[in-house]
Amino acid sequence: MADGSSPTQARTHAATELPAEAGVAAGTRPAGAQLAGDRRRLLLLSFLMLFVELALIRWTGANILHLAYLTNFVLLASFLGIGLGFLRATSARDLFPLAPVLLAVMVALVLAFPVEAVRLSGDRQLVGNFGLPALPRTVVLPVVFLLTVAIMGAIGEGVARTFSRFEPLDAYRLDILGSIAGIVAFSVLSFLQLPPVAWGLVAAAGFALLLGRHMGGWQKVALAGIVVLLGAQSVVPVLHWSPYYKVNAKTPPDAQGSMAVKVNNIPHQTLHPVARLRQLAPFYFYPYQHLDGSAPGEVLIVGAGTGNDVAVALSQRAGHVDAVEIDPILYRLGRDHHPDRPYQDRRVRVQINDGRAFLQQTGKRYDLILFALPDSLTLISGQSSLRLENYLFTVEAMRSAKAHLAPGGTFAMYNYYEPSLLDRYAGTLATVYGKPPCVETGEVLGARRQAVLTIGDDGTVSDCAATWRQRPVESATDDHPFPYLEGRQIPSFYLIWLGLILAVSVLLVRLVAGRLRQMATYLDLWFMGAAFLLLETKNVVQFALLFGTTWFVNATVFAGILLSVLAAVELARRVRLPSPLLLYGALLLVLVVAWTVPPASLLSLSPPLRFLAATAIAFTPIFLANLVFAQRFKQVGSSTVAFAANLLGAMVGGVLEYLALLNGYRFLLVLVAVLYGLAFLFGRANLAAPRLSRA
Repeated sequence: MADGSSPTQARTHAATELPAEAGVAAGTRPAGAQLAGDRRRLLLLSFLMLFVELALIRWTGANILHLAYLTNFVLLASFLGIGLGFLRATSARDLFPLAPVLLAVMVALVLAFPVEAVRLSGDRQLVGNFGLPALPRTVVLPVVFLLTVAIMGAIGEGVARTFSRFEPLDAYRLDILGSIAGIVAFSVLSFLQLPPVAWGLVAAAGFALLLGRHMGGWQKVALAGIVVLLGAQSVVPVLHWSPYYKVNAKTPPDAQGSMAVKVNNIPHQTLHPVARLRQLAPFYFYPYQHLDGSAPGEVLIVGAGTGNDVAVALSQRAGHVDAVEIDPILYRLGRDHHPDRPYQDRRVRVQINDGRAFLQQTGKRYDLILFALPDSLTLISGQSSLRLENYLFTVEAMRSAKAHLAPGGTFAMYNYYEPSLLDRYAGTLATVYGKPPCVETGEVLGARRQAVLTIGDDGTVSDCAATWRQRPVESATDDHPFPYLEGRQIPSFYLIWLGLILAVSVLLVRLVAGRLRQMATYLDLWFMGAAFLLLETKNVVQFALLFGTTWFVNATVFAGILLSVLAAVELARRVRLPSPLLLYGALLLVLVVAWTVPPASLLSLSPPLRFLAATAIAFTPIFLANLVFAQRFKQVGSSTVAFAANLLGAMVGGVLEYLALLNGYRFLLVLVAVLYGLAFLFGRANLAAPRLSRA
């Protein structure tokens, strides 16, 4: 899964949204072929809902630059849309047939009005099609948000109408199975690096099967339009689709053997021969000037990209190079098109992996370790504020890099840094090595300056003209891995947009559901929704730290979350559960255990033991939380109102996730415990209700 995202919240605590009295009425239960058909339909609807959500998160972020760092913007819109769809489950008019039309409108608008960066400084940095000025984000973001709400709302309504034909836990079980299939399908497409037309074909096939003979002319035109438009984008020769990016790679007419690479509409890399790099970017060679004229035997390059850094290392007589690059497409472009063919050299071994994960997995020591322009420009998922490289720049990561230096080895990192970021990284190195690093600066690019930080394993650097002058800037840590954030704060940009999202959410739910006071009975479900989203976010970032920020780890985590939910539902369907008081107590206990065991403490374990420990710590709270929810939801009087309460809680949980920018990710567990405690207090009137019995 590229990116990701997690739609599980919309279904996790909406697990048993439709109780018996709001679902299958007495004497109306479908049987035989009709029941089997409804099961297949619910499975396919749930698959389609999750698949379209993942595709929207991935595709809109690849084409609209404004979405690059708005972490859960499309995810929150999806939650809201699905919730509104469930609230309309009994409405006279079925809006599901509108879903393909709305999706076609989204595809057409995004392709007609993309937002692309043509330069990183100066005027007219952002453009749209044909070099025209890009639409402002005050226009683009509301349109994308509302269209996503409408698309997911129409699909969610289709799910809800079929969902209501089953007993709650039976329906939820089918929904989870369909969701797991959706994650698997999207992950397979990511693994195969297929372009968006593949996503469009899967979605179009799903809509065609579900609409069947009821598909009208508008739906046929819309589905054909989706496939044609995405197909047109997919056959553009210079575009490649990795699990992380839309990669645009082309050679300008006067480039003299160079290739310019953009990712997600942002200039990213340029392939140059070494001779040209000496003229255009001499900073590539600075680290080698501090090696006392000796050739490095073993070199590790993290962020090898399209091969410039590897080519330079080979030109400096490196004995062996381990080149680590997280994106397979960037490596492939370098392998096939770099004029110096560095990846074909026998001295080079390529690792398609996360840099921090590679450091944790290897026992080798290196004469030179380079963090070479590692700037991913993308988030690990739609679920968190974490970029792919954030865990590479923490104090703990720098210590890990130092531990992999051979005696007399050298560490260096270079990029274009804003002043506060340069101070943060230099200060982190000073903390780890005990002495300030050597600093060499170059050209200015907008608000950033090119700089190289170099330091030896003993804290000294030969032939250093200038060392960093200490300025107090807090280092990033594994618990607060936000190097690009100036201090512990929530940027005003986030606060404004999150406030608008919440206001629009409340308004739309009010318009669909009527007075919100009727949700007061389900305030405990509101708290559960907020708590679970935070718990899910914590697990995503925890596994990213322990096993890498790769798309595969991300997809595995979300599949694991859904499997934990499914296990809880299966248990609730088959056995008599303990009292709610005991379940809440057990949930609080495992949250305390998770808080007392920092994820970083598991890094010293062997990979198998680390996986077992991480799985137990991460998924036990999820399992127990869903037992609590299933037990409570079995007894709700109005499933739609209860769902709305849970939805608004999930929306607020998505907002509360940004508190990690202030206090770190471990703090989210405190919030989770508090929110479940409030759920217990506000739901205590239901604690004496009968326990779930064997279904």
